[in-house]
Amino acid sequence: MNQIRTMLFDLDGTILDTNELIIRSFLESLKGYVPEDFCRDHIIPSMGLTLADQMKLFSGLEDVEHLVKAYREVNLRLHDDLVRTFEYVNEVLENLHREGVQIGVVTTKMRLTTERGLKFVGIYDYIDAIVTIDDVTHAKPHPEPVLKAMKLLGADPATTIMVGDSTVDIQSAVAAGAIGVGVAWSLKGGQILRDAGATYVIDDMRELYAFAGSELGTLERR
Repeated sequence: MNQIRTMLFDLDGTILDTNELIIRSFLESLKGYVPEDFCRDHIIPSMGLTLADQMKLFSGLEDVEHLVKAYREVNLRLHDDLVRTFEYVNEVLENLHREGVQIGVVTTKMRLTTERGLKFVGIYDYIDAIVTIDDVTHAKPHPEPVLKAMKLLGADPATTIMVGDSTVDIQSAVAAGAIGVGVAWSLKGGQILRDAGATYVIDDMRELYAFAGSELGTLERR
């Protein structure tokens, strides 16, 4: 594999641990629209899709604007209490940024909450490009978001990885010609990401150092 010059990251579930925030936001905003036994196990498989698509899936409704609004109200209210980074994220992104690796975020979240989350946890200044749901016509798994991020950074797909916790992250990466890298801390599990086309699945953020040719870490091929 060529030495990686550009690293793109999904946000929720990849570098930001927002799992409980997302689940609680869905459970609260969907009350009265889903069966009483609706729970986190119904939500996890679709995490990574756009909010509107998830709301349509869960509620069975076509017009979900009111549900999206309710979700965002809950999400913003609980945000600062439930958002944090996964282990070693701050340290690794700071070091990679200092060593000249280009870092991008490619997410299905809107820009407002994307930037709020990045600033809240202290990693916004390490990010060189951000592509949100507001910036594209087609969301992941379409290649457009990853292609747009690479264009913003002038990146070569052959030296670009897209790191994510969802199958749509990996599918978007592969379709755009980049290298898909899954994270083992995904609620969906590492195997589902391998099946989606991930070339690697990392167990620890520090494994990314080796992708950039840094001596700070080692890479374990999956």
